[in-house]
Order: sequence, then structure tokens, then C-alpha cells
Amino acid sequence: MTTIKEVSELAGVSQATVSRVMNSSERVADATRQKVKAAMADLGYQPNSAAQSLASNRSNTIGMVVSSLDGPFYGPVMSGVEEELRGHNKHLIIASGHGQVDQEKEAISFLSSRQVDGLILLTESVDAAYLKNLNDRIPIYLINQHIDGLENRNMWLDNEGGCYAATQYLLAMGHTQIVCAGGQSYKQDANERVAGFTKAMREAGLAVSVHSIVRTMFEFAGGLEAMRQLAASGLPFTAIVAGNDEMAIGIFEWAAQHKIRIPEDLSVIGFDDVLMANYVKPRLTTMNFPVYEMARASARMALDEVYSKRPPQGMEFKPNLVTRDSVRDLNA
Repeated sequence: MTTIKEVSELAGVSQATVSRVMNSSERVADATRQKVKAAMADLGYQPNSAAQSLASNRSNTIGMVVSSLDGPFYGPVMSGVEEELRGHNKHLIIASGHGQVDQEKEAISFLSSRQVDGLILLTESVDAAYLKNLNDRIPIYLINQHIDGLENRNMWLDNEGGCYAATQYLLAMGHTQIVCAGGQSYKQDANERVAGFTKAMREAGLAVSVHSIVRTMFEFAGGLEAMRQLAASGLPFTAIVAGNDEMAIGIFEWAAQHKIRIPEDLSVIGFDDVLMANYVKPRLTTMNFPVYEMARASARMALDEVYSKRPPQGMEFKPNLVTRDSVRDLNA
């Protein structure tokens, strides 16, 4: 079996340098790193993960908790984190918390028992106090959550600004009778998006009544239920801001069932810009959520702190409007 000594001899470097390359240390020049990797490939050398972990007191593994393992949103999140870590010879273990506080805590406990070096969290139910206490025991990195006191560990989206911009777009297209289909009230991002809608409407001098906003869930069925409630309210509206694209696609389905044409009779704008947004008919106008980039940034933050001893730096991401075919211009 090939040894680290043989790799060092072929590459013409010390065994310590080979070890630094295997541990993704930045204390190695790029040219030297490439020589070591070439020698490892030529010799078919496979690092012993267990031995590396014992030597460094690290498992070279990051844990991740997400709310769900399916759907168009969570796939790019998990993919972005995994690809960034794999590019640095680190591994990812994923567990689902299903949006329930007990299950999120159970998932965190499971990953901690696996001796992960840090935790990337896309959770919904565990509170700020729990997260702050957890961070005292293991480094944590938050996706799409803004927790006061943990700002440097947050990668978050300007959800309020995004929904504000979406509503302003509808206003610019001549719509004044606008309603909002929001997500679950216990979700921070759902509440921020509803706040953005409310702010834009009030700044435009338009009333926001108890019937203007319905709260269901960030799912296809949530869009169907939102339209059922809005139709039952009797409130007239020409446009709707959907809390996310899955809800928007549910709205499309409700409209088709009731022979309501989009965008001729009803304009719809979504949020997230999931893959299907560009393939439904008509194509969905939406706010782009750079979730893949945010996920990779979260992984880089973990790599920087855990393995390179650099302090974490949080970042706010901005959504941007993607105009397609689901909004009618009433000014035309």
C-alpha cells in the first residue's frame, strides 16, 4: 500500500507538506499543491480518513440540518454546500428537522454525536436562545436566518426588500388591487415577505385590509388554499404576490380549474425562481433567490473558521426581479 513517505519522495517535498495538502491548508503554494496531488494520483494514494482525524482532532466532516430533503428549494441548498466542501476534501452529513422543534433538536444531537466539526443550519423552529447556546459548544452557520447576536454567522436574504420590490413591480405595471398569499406565520422569511408587501402597498397609499393577506404554507397546496380563501372573501384583485414559487404554481392550478387566464385576468408574481418557474405556462415572473450561492458561501464560512482559523463573516444577499410572462401591463 502506498505511503505518505512515497508520495513526499515522488513530489520532492516533506511529509509535513503532503499532510498540509491533504488537510487543505493554505500554507502551501499552488504549484507545490499540484505536484503533491499529481504524485498522489500517480501512486494511487488514498488518504486514511481515520488516521487524519486522529492526527488533527477533526472529523473533516460538517453536519447540516434542513427542513426537508425534497422540493425545488432544498436541493440546490444541499448541493451547494456539498460541492463546496467536497472541493476542499471535506464531507457532509445531512439530517432533516421537518420544521419541528423537537425533530430539529434531535437532528442536531445526532450530528453532534457523529463528531462533526461544525453545523450548517437551515432550521425553522429552534429559537435564538437555543442557537446561541449551541454555538458555545460547536461552530454553527445559519442559512436564511437573521439572529441578533449571531450576525457574523448568518447568510441571509433580504426577504422584506425582495417582496417590497415584487409589489412595486406590480404597482408600476398599473395594478392597484393587489393581494398577498403568505407562508406560515412561524417562518421568519414568510413574515418578512409579508412585511415587504405591506410596506409597498402603504407607501403607495393603498389600503391593506384583513382580506388582502392570507397565510397558508409554502407549498403547492398552500397556493390552492390561498386562492380559495381570497375568492371566498369577495375582495376584487387583479394581481397577487405569492410567498414563494410553489405557492404561485398552486395559484396557476386554481386559476386553470376556474377558467381564469394568467396574466389576462390575473397577474401572478412569485419568489425564489425555482427551476419550474421558467417552464410553467405562462412562465412565472418572480424574485430570484440566489440560494445556491448562499449555500456555497455558508460552506466557505465553515471551512474558513473550522479549518483555517479565520473569523466568520456573515453576508446579506439581495433578490432580483426576473420578468417573464405572468404579469399583465395595465398601462399598455
